[in-house]
Amino acid sequence: MPNFARPLHTMKQLLTTSLLLLTLALSAQKSVTLSGSINDAATGESILGATVYVEELETGVASNLYGFYSLTLKPGDYTVSYSFIGYEKVTRQLSLNGDQTLNIELQTMAIQTEEAIVVGEKSANTESTDMGRVDLEIEQIKTLPALLGEVDILKAIQFMPGVQSAGEGNSGFYVRGGGPDQNLILLDNATIYNASHLFGFFSVFNADAVKNIELIKGGMPASYGGRISSVLDISLKEGNNKRYQFDGGIGLISSRFTAQGPLKKNVSSFIISGRRTYIDVLAQPFINPESNFAGSGYFFYDLNAKVNYKLSNKDQLFLSGYFGRDVFGFRSSNAGFEVDIPWGNAMGSLRWNHLFSDKLFMNMNVTYSDYRFEFAGGQDDFRFTLRSGIEDWSGKVQFSWYPDVRHNVKFGVDYVFHEFSPSQATAQSGDTEFILGEEMLTYSHEVAAYIEDEFDLTTNLRVNAGLRYSYFAHVGPFTRFVEDENQDVFGAVGPPETIVYDRGELIKSYGGLEPRLSARYRINERSSIKAGFAQNYQYVHLASLSPTSLPTDVWLPSTDVVAPQFGRQYSLGYFRNFFDDRYEASVEIYYKDMRNLVEYEEGAQPENNLNNNTDNQLVFGDGYSYGAEFFFKKVYGSLTGWIGYTWSKTMRQFEELNGGREFPFRFDRRHDLSVIASYKLDDRWEFGAAFVYATGNAITLPVQRFFYEGRIVDVYGDRNGFRMAPFHRADVSATYFPQNSRKKKEKTDASGKRRFSSSWTFSIYNLYNRMNPYFIYFGNDGNLSEGTLEINAYQVSLFPILPSVTWNFRF
Repeated sequence: MPNFARPLHTMKQLLTTSLLLLTLALSAQKSVTLSGSINDAATGESILGATVYVEELETGVASNLYGFYSLTLKPGDYTVSYSFIGYEKVTRQLSLNGDQTLNIELQTMAIQTEEAIVVGEKSANTESTDMGRVDLEIEQIKTLPALLGEVDILKAIQFMPGVQSAGEGNSGFYVRGGGPDQNLILLDNATIYNASHLFGFFSVFNADAVKNIELIKGGMPASYGGRISSVLDISLKEGNNKRYQFDGGIGLISSRFTAQGPLKKNVSSFIISGRRTYIDVLAQPFINPESNFAGSGYFFYDLNAKVNYKLSNKDQLFLSGYFGRDVFGFRSSNAGFEVDIPWGNAMGSLRWNHLFSDKLFMNMNVTYSDYRFEFAGGQDDFRFTLRSGIEDWSGKVQFSWYPDVRHNVKFGVDYVFHEFSPSQATAQSGDTEFILGEEMLTYSHEVAAYIEDEFDLTTNLRVNAGLRYSYFAHVGPFTRFVEDENQDVFGAVGPPETIVYDRGELIKSYGGLEPRLSARYRINERSSIKAGFAQNYQYVHLASLSPTSLPTDVWLPSTDVVAPQFGRQYSLGYFRNFFDDRYEASVEIYYKDMRNLVEYEEGAQPENNLNNNTDNQLVFGDGYSYGAEFFFKKVYGSLTGWIGYTWSKTMRQFEELNGGREFPFRFDRRHDLSVIASYKLDDRWEFGAAFVYATGNAITLPVQRFFYEGRIVDVYGDRNGFRMAPFHRADVSATYFPQNSRKKKEKTDASGKRRFSSSWTFSIYNLYNRMNPYFIYFGNDGNLSEGTLEINAYQVSLFPILPSVTWNFRF
């Protein structure tokens, strides 16, 4: 069994420190606490990040992820205001002579005009210690142009500075020079390992079911860990606990439907949301039954569900789940050949929120996450199957403690049990089964404890200091295939040499401290300087043979061969608001150092994993990235949007790759520009537009070709030594609300009475038909014997100009 003594001792010290701080607070001077929850008046949904502002003290707090807030003050009379973007401000005159609970419901604004701006409260842009943190509003995302009308959360975050797309139409994203495995993607606290449908062109997140979207690019708080680049934290809606509500949409390639409502009004609610594409159904009538493609098709579907129950004023339970699958099938009736490729995610999350006191809030979470990929192909009587996947069971306990108005303390413990299946292959011919090696399962434990405190040292200086300790243990059962001097697990004669570990036996363990620090210094009422530092360990890795993230990529843990990835990030920024907070601007510079990165060795092939450990094919190296991000945003008014620009450089160095020389990361892009705008013309029309420009991807191309024994041999240049053409594209959209539909929707939200409303969204993707490069290949033209042979490079582009239309409805 793994030895947990040392990591448990370190975690015990962290928790003891937390309890000591709690004891000191209880012995502090006499004070009173104002606490409660902030919810949407129309739906009962909790509101994350709502501002609770004490005008006499010119200070305040923000509600947490579950809508809870707590303010500890001296007894007295106060004017307290509650506000959030898009909601009417609520102000209360309070005489606080003892602890008081005050729950607030905020009404949505019909139209958020510039005259309706909340003035007086401090903007989070300049006040918080957050570095590289982005909160995206789901309603604004729905106004943006979308590929084939599919609203996509992951494509929306690609418009932010410091976030790069994987390519044309792809929902994969890379943050500040990191790889796709370095992004921690959470859905209701459960890890999502493959967040895309259709080989990366659409994300798995149905926007109708999503409540909050938070992206952290740098300055990661101590409460997050396990990745070295970023966190994308997505929360599902809890369900309308006031009335029944039905939403949906019908588009060119998919339809969706969401139902939500109270199980017991103001006590319990549910939401269920589904989506499915129907290209396979629509195309079938047009496919000749005698053609080679008869019976072939592709579709994806996903289902979200959530239910919650308020047990008391101090306890609430939440149960949520997600299940999604992509199903691709190919049939060739003439050749007797067929292929089936299903893949997808499943997750479940059970959460208990408990209020110990007006100052101490607890969130306990148990989650299950599963990702599976399968390739099954065959011809006549022969069948071949390849499977891979990862399964997680995890538990988290987090405490939020509010000792006074100047402190916000969080501490807790995380645990994850991983089961990795990097590759499992079977083959059968008739009744004969072939032995292709044993299933290579790997097991591991990941544990962490943390504490962080956001506090005001002075009126102008706010600090968020945190410390996280993480521990990882790779345990048996496990079989290690030992390589010989030629890096081959098979000797000249006989079976390969192996080391067999028993169940629970410790194979290798890692651990370390992860300090986190960020600070904000307020220059004046409208501007501030921020700085941040974060150190992270990452114990899971993604091995990919393709230039973009695909379902065939393999997840694997740290082992006796693979050390954990290690990252440090330093950031510094200037933040400023203009014209009564109508506009927000920032400039951030960063430097990121990355160690123990993984890549497949030269010449690696998926079949080499059979009767072998996947990590025997890997090589290891380091990397760094630095850059500057510029961001300008208009927050309020009929016209909203932002401009984001990133200048960056990202490099890698592996001893076994590129002759040991440094080379650019394949998504190293010197320039990345996004311009986003949304405009509300009137009650019936709303417009959206997006323009993006990026330096072309780095690729490896042959620099010479020669003929050897009747075949063409390529001689490649430096790794990623060439650039594709720059990428740029413009998209536009228009949303039309039939007469009174927008007003009906707003009246429904305000009154609670059910009224039917609808809208039509028209969009054009790639407005000026730019043929952006997706990949480049080489073809041979002419004839060698005639002396006319020419070798030419050809560019493949995916999407021309693509119009789409979607009908959305609510009742």
